[in-house]
Amino acid sequence: MLTSLISTLGLFAAGVSAHGAVTSYIIDGKTYPGYQGFSPANSKNVIQRQWPNYNPITSCSAAQLRCNGGTSATESASVQPGSKVSAVWQQWTHAQGPVLVWLYKCPGAFSSCDGSGSGWFKIDEGGFKASNGVFLDSENPSGWDIAKLVGGNKQWTSTIPSGLAPGNYLIRHELIALHQANAPQFYPECAQLVVGGSGSAQPDSSYKAAIPGYCKDGDSNIRVPINNRNIAQTYAVPGPPVWRGASKKARDFSA
Repeated sequence: MLTSLISTLGLFAAGVSAHGAVTSYIIDGKTYPGYQGFSPANSKNVIQRQWPNYNPITSCSAAQLRCNGGTSATESASVQPGSKVSAVWQQWTHAQGPVLVWLYKCPGAFSSCDGSGSGWFKIDEGGFKASNGVFLDSENPSGWDIAKLVGGNKQWTSTIPSGLAPGNYLIRHELIALHQANAPQFYPECAQLVVGGSGSAQPDSSYKAAIPGYCKDGDSNIRVPINNRNIAQTYAVPGPPVWRGASKKARDFSA
């Protein structure tokens, strides 16, 4: 009984100290549970790659930056170009920072796909809009798109690019919390998607990057003095430009 109590208290403490992670996905209307890092026995068969915790990653060069330490999953979800993929965060508390959504085409089976090399490309992002609110951490309402996720069970929805070549892909959702001045916190998770259809489109190298490698700790959009009223209240989301697909010209996302 004592052992059980200690275990329960340990899980509670982990939950209290944790910050946030993608806890489920909604893909073309079907819900897929995410990996439960603090109770892995309850999430043996999921599309999300396993992760040890959702404490922050604090460096652009950390190996965990790729998929929060996740290297495998037992399942995958089937999608088509044009499919809607929503990532759901059971909890999120930080209202400053960008949202990034990436894809990576695996060269073969998921079991041998580690996301290495400069194959990652963005299909969606959200940053700062002065028309929506303020830049600083100390004022409301926030002008950051990430603020739409604050609270419980909020989601970010992206579209699989039109014409995308079929194959096995990793989808990576990343939140970069900038609420502490000059101390960014990265929260990435990856899931496995099988893209169908007859497309042949792939982004060229100008849209691709390595993870880690797409940012540096000293970059002005990574190390941000968020409460300095003297800095320009503008923001460029890190990484290469978003790839729109074979023919997509306008941005298509909702949160």
